[in-house]
Amino acid sequence: MRIAVSGKGGAGKTTLSAALAGCYAVDGVRVLAVDADPDGNLASALGFPQELLDKIVPISGMKTMIEERTGRSQDISGFFRLNPDVSDLLDRFGIMFNNIRFLSVGTIEKGAGGCMCSANVLLKNLMQHLLLDKDKDVLIMDMDAGIEHMGRATASCVDAFIVVVEPGQRSVQTAKSVERLARDIGVKNTFVVCNKIRFSNEYEILVNSLHGLKILGSIPYNSCLIEADLMSKGVLNNPELIGETMRIKEKLEDRNTKDS
Repeated sequence: MRIAVSGKGGAGKTTLSAALAGCYAVDGVRVLAVDADPDGNLASALGFPQELLDKIVPISGMKTMIEERTGRSQDISGFFRLNPDVSDLLDRFGIMFNNIRFLSVGTIEKGAGGCMCSANVLLKNLMQHLLLDKDKDVLIMDMDAGIEHMGRATASCVDAFIVVVEPGQRSVQTAKSVERLARDIGVKNTFVVCNKIRFSNEYEILVNSLHGLKILGSIPYNSCLIEADLMSKGVLNNPELIGETMRIKEKLEDRNTKDS
């Protein structure tokens, strides 16, 4: 199973990504959690201790390594390799904790680099390599609201694209935009998870607003998650979150099987 999780900033996509990784790991499945968010904090949500967090450097920030692999640095014009070797990056920079393997990919900021900068090319090759690696039982990618890493060559490898939506029409519009972009590049299965639900009418309004999108379920508002974030604790010890995520996971697997 290859799962990409997206959503508006603050909607809870990192929390869901971490919870899904934890649910699969509890089942004894080998999990690779990939942080492809420019403001990534997936490792923190997974409960990584500070000594491991201090060692994490996103692949996108390793300028010397990128220059070595592509033959050109990010800020120098000219030719560079379009197919740099990325096969060893997971082994070199991946971190294991609580039976979950973690890799921070990062992303490329829009601007002077452009979509064909050497760093972006390396990241796209890395994402494709991770998605095509059949040795992984489950791959979960925590992404930002965009899908810049997802080219047509890799889209067909994603089994499910999940968009996390919180109460609010801006979050709904983000979900619709992501679903449209995903469909344009060939992602077959895009789903929605409604998060931070406080009242039943909030969920009903979201369901009506998300008409036409496939909804896997909802996660209630949970003040304990806010407290965990304040205390720099992970989310996997929250029984309510894990219970709801287990149900979402089961529905995802069921829907994905029927839709494939």
